[in-house]
Amino acid sequence: MSFEYPEDLRYLDTHEYVRLEGEIATIGITAFAVDQLGDIVFLEIPEIGDALTKGDSFGTIESVKAVEDLNSPVTGTVIERNEHLIESPEELVDDPYGEGWLLKVRVNDPGDIDDVLTADEYRSQVEG
Repeated sequence: MSFEYPEDLRYLDTHEYVRLEGEIATIGITAFAVDQLGDIVFLEIPEIGDALTKGDSFGTIESVKAVEDLNSPVTGTVIERNEHLIESPEELVDDPYGEGWLLKVRVNDPGDIDDVLTADEYRSQVEG
């Protein structure tokens, strides 16, 4: 199966992505991760105003197969969370890079993503 890896995103080797627009980072999980997880049944993500630290876990995603930690690609403050997805986590499968975002974060340092994987680097890692 072939997955999309949008070029405007950066990726963690733990399958989160980040889209940085100015000082606002949109964080989600990749189509590859959604596929690996299977049926997603529960999502736990931080509240608005919570602080995230780059490299630290900020929540969990649970499927019928596994519970996985979600890791932050940036340090900053949560300014928005996808409430619809919390209510209906199974919809993540439909559009992980669009409507399936998890959090929006005001980043402390946009340079945080400089060492995060590009689309090509992530693709070669997951497709081996």
